[in-house]
Amino acid sequence: MTAAVPTPAASRRTLTLLVAPLIAMVVANYIAGVVWAQLATENPALLITLSSQNRYLIMVSNSLEPATYYAIGFLRLVAPDPLLYLIGFWYGDRAIRWMEGRTPTVGAGIRQLEGLFGRWGYPLVLLIPNNPVCLLAGASRMRPAVFAALNVVGTIGRLLLIRLLGQAFQQPIDDFLAWVSDYRIPIMIVSALAVGFFAWNEWRRGEGQIERLLELDDELGDAPGADGPGATAEGEPRG
Repeated sequence: MTAAVPTPAASRRTLTLLVAPLIAMVVANYIAGVVWAQLATENPALLITLSSQNRYLIMVSNSLEPATYYAIGFLRLVAPDPLLYLIGFWYGDRAIRWMEGRTPTVGAGIRQLEGLFGRWGYPLVLLIPNNPVCLLAGASRMRPAVFAALNVVGTIGRLLLIRLLGQAFQQPIDDFLAWVSDYRIPIMIVSALAVGFFAWNEWRRGEGQIERLLELDDELGDAPGADGPGATAEGEPRG
């Protein structure tokens, strides 16, 4: 489905430069998980800058001007995508095996997506350009321009849909935000405990997002792989 393109060399330093922003985004997600009750009512733009999860996007969809909502939402949503694409592009199957190893659930999902990607790669990037899909797009040697176009269109479509949902359910969202404003402090305490427990439990099981990203350097090493799902060992496209 995707045409092969030459695989450039990628050094360990390059991998570090890709991983560091991803770790920063994970930390930002954790911070958003703790302080969302404060930011949702007082600084919604900062909330979706920290995290672009759907619940935050719909929560603030009526609180921000369209230009602010779309600009910040778009940039935050696409921020990890080219990084994961490049990891997949440069390291092929080894990057996929790393993603599979994050948790049993993620591993099963990746294997299912990998089986679908040869035929449905373009629609997957367009409709669900999440982390595993972006990594698979790179590993399949999808051309960068095609990946970028599909990712941009899909992300804009997602933001449009969430904005429309926010408008359709404006009153319930406003009522929820009013409740959050009234009980901000206890909500933040509960949120901090929940995020802390979740992070500790992941770390205890060796499945923490930051821990797994830090392990990327050792698991992938210096030499790039050229054996992604869309290429043979020689780097030529299958089929």
